[in-house]
Amino acid sequence: MNPRPKAYEASDPLHLLNSLSVTEISLLSKLSKAYISQVKNGSRPPSKRLLETLSSYNRCTKTEYDYFSIFLQSRKAMEVSPGTEQFYRTKLGKFLNEVNVDIAQRQDIELFLLQFSNPGNRHAYYRAIKTFCNWREDTFDQPNPMKRVRAPRLSKLILPSLTVEQVSALLDKTDNFRDKAIISLFTESGLRLSELTNIELHDIDWEMRTVRVIGKGRKEALAPFGKKTEQYLQAWLSEYHPNGNIWGLNKWGIISMLRRLERSSGLPCNPHTFRRTFTCLLRKSGLDVMTIKDLGRWESLEMVQRYTRSIRFNDSLKFYKAPLS
Repeated sequence: MNPRPKAYEASDPLHLLNSLSVTEISLLSKLSKAYISQVKNGSRPPSKRLLETLSSYNRCTKTEYDYFSIFLQSRKAMEVSPGTEQFYRTKLGKFLNEVNVDIAQRQDIELFLLQFSNPGNRHAYYRAIKTFCNWREDTFDQPNPMKRVRAPRLSKLILPSLTVEQVSALLDKTDNFRDKAIISLFTESGLRLSELTNIELHDIDWEMRTVRVIGKGRKEALAPFGKKTEQYLQAWLSEYHPNGNIWGLNKWGIISMLRRLERSSGLPCNPHTFRRTFTCLLRKSGLDVMTIKDLGRWESLEMVQRYTRSIRFNDSLKFYKAPLS
């Protein structure tokens, strides 16, 4: 990819007061934003330090790339999901609007992250910025201000998962085979919402009890399901003859159904809860984390461990066999 550079030639230093933002000038000169704003609106004269900074900046020919657009294009080339692309547009877009990455220092990024009180949200911004800066360094050999920025600490919350009895209660609450098949397949296959939504009839292997899905990064994979899911699926497909996905719903239709079920049952009822339930139930049955990783189509064991934080010592103790006894 050969982006087309836009060059800025040297001009009157005061011209930069209009062409650069308050934040950019403040970062360059280390002067306060309040003072820069006053200079820009004409209520205060520019100081000698400010003029020297602008003159020094002007003597350099700056080649500017639209790094943000090129980065988003690179993510599309990697076939990231629409949700991941929107994640970068939102998080990275806000960061680049507020911080000039060309001159940013570690403290500038840390100050930006501190504005977010929610640890999870702060960590999400950190991940987006780090991915962008690493890409920028690798692709354009640009300085990477993230190298010395520590990842925000995340509290290790134990997020909800369901028991077999609770899943059975949800199945009893539904009055049609489609919804029963969706809940059962979520629980027995650990599917992500996008994976489940896009299942078509030819993706199901009834003999092997597997379903072909397209997961993260547009990777093709197989997900298993059991007899109960098979029964619900066959009952539903005997009523509905799909032309496209087997549900006759898009992802928002599935989400709406789950929200109604959550309100009526009082139980957490969303795709992530079912994915955690899938993981925890397999772990409680004695399956090792490496096997769960493969069945759930995760890239790393760390994700499996995160999903199984609710597993307690007593759950694992059931499968303990004393080596010498």
